[in-house]
Amino acid sequence: MPAADLVLINADILTMDPLRPRVAALAAAGGRVLALGDSQEMRALAGPGARVVDCGGRMVLPGLQDTHIHLQDSGFDYGGSAALDAARTAEDLVRRLGDFAKGSNAAWVTGVGWYTGVFHDGNLTRQVLDRAVPDRPCFILGSDGHNACVNSAACAALGLDGDTPDPPGGHFVRDAAGEPTGMLHESALGWARARMPAPTDADYEAGVRFGQALANRHGITGVIDALVEDRHARVYRRMAEAGALTLRVAATARVDPSETVVQAVERVSTLRREAAEGPERFRIHSAKFFLDGVFENRTATMLEPYSDAIGGNAPLLFAPEQVPALFTAFDAARFQIHAHVIGDGAVRAALDGVEAARQANGAWPALHQLAHVQCVDPADLPRFAALGVMANIQPFWARRAPSVTEVTLPKLGPERGRLVYAFRSLLDAGADFALSSDWGVTTLNPFPIMETAMTRQPTGGGAEPFLPEQALTRRECLLGYTLNAARAAWRGQETGQLSPGARADLIVLDRDLLTCDPVAFGETKVMLTMVEGAEVWRDPGFDG
Repeated sequence: MPAADLVLINADILTMDPLRPRVAALAAAGGRVLALGDSQEMRALAGPGARVVDCGGRMVLPGLQDTHIHLQDSGFDYGGSAALDAARTAEDLVRRLGDFAKGSNAAWVTGVGWYTGVFHDGNLTRQVLDRAVPDRPCFILGSDGHNACVNSAACAALGLDGDTPDPPGGHFVRDAAGEPTGMLHESALGWARARMPAPTDADYEAGVRFGQALANRHGITGVIDALVEDRHARVYRRMAEAGALTLRVAATARVDPSETVVQAVERVSTLRREAAEGPERFRIHSAKFFLDGVFENRTATMLEPYSDAIGGNAPLLFAPEQVPALFTAFDAARFQIHAHVIGDGAVRAALDGVEAARQANGAWPALHQLAHVQCVDPADLPRFAALGVMANIQPFWARRAPSVTEVTLPKLGPERGRLVYAFRSLLDAGADFALSSDWGVTTLNPFPIMETAMTRQPTGGGAEPFLPEQALTRRECLLGYTLNAARAAWRGQETGQLSPGARADLIVLDRDLLTCDPVAFGETKVMLTMVEGAEVWRDPGFDG
């Protein structure tokens, strides 16, 4: 056995290894775990000049992994745009956006994170944005990533007027006279961005640096970037080659409905091959499908029409015959499938697609992912386990908030509303699962997310729980961010647990997550984050 170059002592290490779940010390060499045991045993393995970290009795976990995050895009957005998350009135949004604009000399003013549970087609228009930014084009992205709004100057710069046709899969909201209000839905966002000044790769690299620093601070050592295209892959690959990634990035390459099966598989296979030629910190392992949209703009696909006064429904964003054909082809090419599904109709289509792939290609441990699963039909609950499909869930949304109580539930009615974010029902039906954030749609911090999964309340408690029978346990939450998350990213052989031979990706916390009050989960601080034994975050108050 080689001498250890890193030793953690005086710790409470929750290894997530069922064969040895809890130990007091750990030794590592060359970025991998050598041994586990007591502090005296591990000290004896230290080589000359080894680093010894005294954890002061604190809990140590494997590094957390976020299996559905938009790291590059959200890092770029939040690193250089007005943060609008906290705005709850038009006046507040105008103030925040206007204050940011005063300090920016950019040709376009951008904002990110306006809350789609409060702002919508009826109260957010170009005229509202004109009050904040009257002199330059302005584009602000909604918290769900499926809606945006532009001001009047932006409409002029983009060439958006009453004669502009909707792009395929998208929509320009219009007033009674047929003129655009400034609100954009779905692929209309991409239409607008393609006509805005193009950021450079250096701008996006700065976004990755911003995002990964935030992730490391919150104990995240690995992610799945849930939407990559050529530019994302190029930036990640260059950063990996330069040794600039401080976490592991697995990625899902987006498939567009306009592509043929052959075109899509060939293009995504090329991206996968090019990533595999570089350092292991960046890999493309899955194909991403947006099967529907969101309830906020009525683009979620349901099995039956919406229950509110407007009614209606939304079609899948892919033609029904495309889903089984594409899923089968990507499954045969040994890609994981990562599908965005919000409505129960989209969930059904995705499960049917996976079933067709299994019938054609046989079963293999792909751990195909259905992300979000906001509404699921009871008949589909057992199909996750039967088909080997993972539910990739974002528990932070599962609480009483306007986006749920005022936007989603009226569209579903009381019967379907009982299975909104039905995480307990999925797990009880045998579904495999991982937890994630969908940052920048919600906070990146995993600890408030786990708290909400357990309490079904906003962090800090004190509110009426939302469908409390659907809550998860603390051990399930920890699994969902460690071992299960590592398997979802196809790195479960080396990460997600601390055992001999595993990567020394680990975090030191300020509290015992197995005994603390669930309502205190969200206050957890990460004192130290290590990736392969190298420090990537240290709290100023940690002196170990």
